[in-house]
Amino acid sequence: MSAADVPAGELLSGELTLTGRITTASNATFLGAIGDTPVVYKPVAGEAPLWDFPAGTLARREVAASLVSEALGWDIVPRTWLRDGPFGEGMVQLWQEEDPAQDAVDLFPMEEVPASGRLPVLEGEDEDGRRLVLAHEDTPALRRMAVFDVIVNNADRKGAHILAMPGGHRHGVDHGITFHTEDKLRTVLWGWLGEELNSEERDGVGRVLEALGGKLAPELGGLVSLEEVDALVERCAHLLEEGRFPAPSGQAFAFPWPLL
Repeated sequence: MSAADVPAGELLSGELTLTGRITTASNATFLGAIGDTPVVYKPVAGEAPLWDFPAGTLARREVAASLVSEALGWDIVPRTWLRDGPFGEGMVQLWQEEDPAQDAVDLFPMEEVPASGRLPVLEGEDEDGRRLVLAHEDTPALRRMAVFDVIVNNADRKGAHILAMPGGHRHGVDHGITFHTEDKLRTVLWGWLGEELNSEERDGVGRVLEALGGKLAPELGGLVSLEEVDALVERCAHLLEEGRFPAPSGQAFAFPWPLL
């Protein structure tokens, strides 16, 4: 039985033991296990305060993002839920073992950017004055993630928040700063800017809108504010109306930091 098939009851009530800590994360993030199932645990008590997001809401935003992912039907966010743990209530997510030989997003010397299969999104220089290009894959899996980021208003799509899985699938993680009512989209996935959505992408956004007309809206309302749920509906409807990947808006920086 794979980790994704573990019964919900076991994941919600089984003992959560900690096995390590991810020290590079800005918020307290632990590796753990529920029985034989490896997980990531982010307690609410370990969240660093942010000036533009209400305190103590990041774990719930991660769960809300997973619900939108489920509605899209593209398996972007690994199975994620709220439960108690050694440091109190927090977000728990199934651990994903990515393929270290793959990089969905990377920095290349300008003369080494692949001629095909990669989309450049940003140019710059390193400390030695060498010209570098940030480029990401041009794949359906990553396009779908870019659509997901638009509708959840992801303010932190770093390269490291994209897990390159064996076989070509791509998981997105770290969705604690999403769903703001103001435009906060900061991402490294700008390679399709202005391109039309394909039929699969439009159908996915349509499924989210349909789900919001049913049980998804009240489920999200228990995790984020009602104003943020309304803003999600508006973003989905606007994306379908425009029918293309949006450009950055306003004066805010369009990329997260660090990029990778």
